[in-house]
Amino acid sequence: QYKFRDLTIEELKNVSKTYPNFTFSMNTYTFKDGSQKDLLNFSGTVPVKYGNSYNIPVCLWILDSHPFAPPICFLKPTANMGIAVGKHVDARGRIYLPYLQNWSHPKSTLIGLIKEMIAKFEEELPLYSLSSSDAARQSELLSYIAKITEGETDMKSRSKTGGRNDGCFNKITVVGAGDLGIACVLAIAAKDVADKVVLLDLSEGAAKGGAMDLEIFAVPNVEISKDFSASADSKVVVLTVNSLGNAQTYLDVIQSNVDLFRGIIPAVSHYSQNAVLLVASHPVEVMTFVSWKLSSFPKSRVIGVGANLDSERLQYMLTNLLKAEVLAKDAWVVGEQGEDKVPSWTSCNVVANQTEAMAARNSREQVANRAMEVLKGKGQRSWSVGLSVADLADSIVKDKRKVHSVSTLAKGCCNINSEVFLSLPCILGTSGVIEMVRLEEDPLVQEKLQSSAGSIHDLQQQLKL
Repeated sequence: QYKFRDLTIEELKNVSKTYPNFTFSMNTYTFKDGSQKDLLNFSGTVPVKYGNSYNIPVCLWILDSHPFAPPICFLKPTANMGIAVGKHVDARGRIYLPYLQNWSHPKSTLIGLIKEMIAKFEEELPLYSLSSSDAARQSELLSYIAKITEGETDMKSRSKTGGRNDGCFNKITVVGAGDLGIACVLAIAAKDVADKVVLLDLSEGAAKGGAMDLEIFAVPNVEISKDFSASADSKVVVLTVNSLGNAQTYLDVIQSNVDLFRGIIPAVSHYSQNAVLLVASHPVEVMTFVSWKLSSFPKSRVIGVGANLDSERLQYMLTNLLKAEVLAKDAWVVGEQGEDKVPSWTSCNVVANQTEAMAARNSREQVANRAMEVLKGKGQRSWSVGLSVADLADSIVKDKRKVHSVSTLAKGCCNINSEVFLSLPCILGTSGVIEMVRLEEDPLVQEKLQSSAGSIHDLQQQLKL
């Protein structure tokens, strides 16, 4: 059934000669669409030096169009190994390498692929040793990974993992132990939003930096883990991770983040299938879209932090600095994070005539423009974004039905026809976005939102999800 049988056999001979520990067999592979094929696969270990010497177990599935199509590659961890999600490995053990993306016969070969695999694994070790207790918790995830690689798992099936969720236990998971992740954990703990906060530390090696300090000083109700199963039954999962690769272009940076999320979102979605995903990674609009697509969650339960911080600052300035308290409650920052964000309003006072209406609008816009100028100099540090995340998590977990400007699916709003996420005022509760609050009809605001939607959609079209 292999179209280029002789070329395939020749390649496998070369692999067997160079890496004699590999074993070959024919097995049934199930693709994402449910279709199946009997494919040749070979399993073995590749030698990696990362301080010490390690043998990393891998499995490569050879497609029937080989060598004109790249193989499908997976890690095959044992029960005492944990998968270190990174640029080249997702939570299921699927391996992603530039060599695979740029595969081209005859330049690309299996030997060349394995050599790059070794080189990338020596930069970022894909597996780590688990303690005996973590190994026990890992067993279910390994079973889940095995089913996914065989195409047998329904991502929407009910999770039966550990972790109580009896209606009075509120757990929030923060993914990523960088400065922003630590800030989110501390802010959530300070506001007493949850009964337990789990920090998923995906960094290499032992706990370091802020994560280590959290461990040293034992912040109450905070657990630090490298195991995705620790996030089971979270009410909210906060995504703070950003790729720190050596990407050359803005598109490359975003693609690195997408590759990182490809390994994270399916795992946290599996363990917390009723959670609200709250995205704080950059660029927030694109990464919220990516999280929505990878999780298969309804749009209401995938939101980005968006312009919540800017909106709260705007309302504070209008009330306390510019003494425009009447305007503040209806003022929001909407649209795209960065220079393209714009102030808008969710209601207007009824005035006696058109002249008064125009005067009121001009006065309001002048005040808003003054506030926005002040906002430009404020910036967004990790701790301020962390406070904003805690504010959003508080509204969600406690079902406050409070209005926030968050990144939500904007399709259908302001004549936007593409699937993009933009900041818009929304009522938040335990199910995420309960309702989008209607904006005033302002041609300038609508034009800005449509422009942002167009540029974001064009960027999303260039990504490999």
